[in-house]
Amino acid sequence: MRLFACQACRNLLHFENVSCESCGHALGFLPSRGMLSAFDRQWVSLLDQQSWKQCGNARHGVCNWMLRADDGEEFCAACRHNSMIPDLSVQGNLALWQKLEVAKRRLIYTLDRLALPHDPGELRFEFLADTAEGKAMTGHDNGQIIIALAEADDSEREKRRTELGEPYRTLLGHMRHEVGHYYFLVLVERAGLTQQFRNLFGDESTDYAAALQAHYGRPPNDDWRGGYISNYAAAHPHEDWAECFAHYLHMMDSLEMAASFGMSVRPRLDRDGALEAEVDFNPYRASMDDVLAAWTPLTVAMNAMNRCMGTPDLYPFVLSAPVAEKLGFIHRIIQERPH
Repeated sequence: MRLFACQACRNLLHFENVSCESCGHALGFLPSRGMLSAFDRQWVSLLDQQSWKQCGNARHGVCNWMLRADDGEEFCAACRHNSMIPDLSVQGNLALWQKLEVAKRRLIYTLDRLALPHDPGELRFEFLADTAEGKAMTGHDNGQIIIALAEADDSEREKRRTELGEPYRTLLGHMRHEVGHYYFLVLVERAGLTQQFRNLFGDESTDYAAALQAHYGRPPNDDWRGGYISNYAAAHPHEDWAECFAHYLHMMDSLEMAASFGMSVRPRLDRDGALEAEVDFNPYRASMDDVLAAWTPLTVAMNAMNRCMGTPDLYPFVLSAPVAEKLGFIHRIIQERPH
């Protein structure tokens, strides 16, 4: 993610802004340009002088993405991925849906920056509420991404995180993980890279249901540390891939934002330069070595800042050599993929 500036007054803007706090111009995101634009009262962009229209979901206050004025579609490139939204007649559902849409648009932004395909005919999102019959379960089924609406409730999500002993649980993390399952199909299976995948992640054809049952049946342990990014990644090769894919997106998005701020890390340590890094590059075009070299110092610094504020670590994970190799594999096949 990057920072943006208002074309009317040069005020600093953020991805979710719908109006400039300084000059009052309406704002909208132009997905084809990857930029946030200010608009005049006729919805002419100050960025490209073209006419645009709002997404149909703008009326609900959940979307700030735009469409060309002559586009026959009602919904923007992000909202076209929705196959089911919450029942807005139910009190509280709108506020939860707004949080889901913020996370989804950030996900789509990163997929676009990586030039990854996301045809709405293949990649679909269902935002499901709990029913009298049972709780909605977050998951993936051949491109259908299901996100439990309850996950957008901060207290409920934290409760589930604690019950499962997870160090990190966010809406954006869920979406990045679940979409990773879809990109296994796109980047590995369809590309004929299954054997290369198995060399790093293991045999994904092993019984998935049995593996998850065994995973949840084991008492807590640290056997996964070193070989995996998380405890859940050790459950099955498919989950290892999805966890690594999610972390790869975490890294790309965060490093782009760090570069927008011109962030550098140069701690005063006994060994000069032990954690030195300057994020002055585009992670989407960088080598994985450069990405990893910047990521560790940056997260150490951010974790330290969070502790100063009494909040949990921003990134409570360790990138071991085997995990770095898996991340490098993901980076390579994305970078080498024909566009």
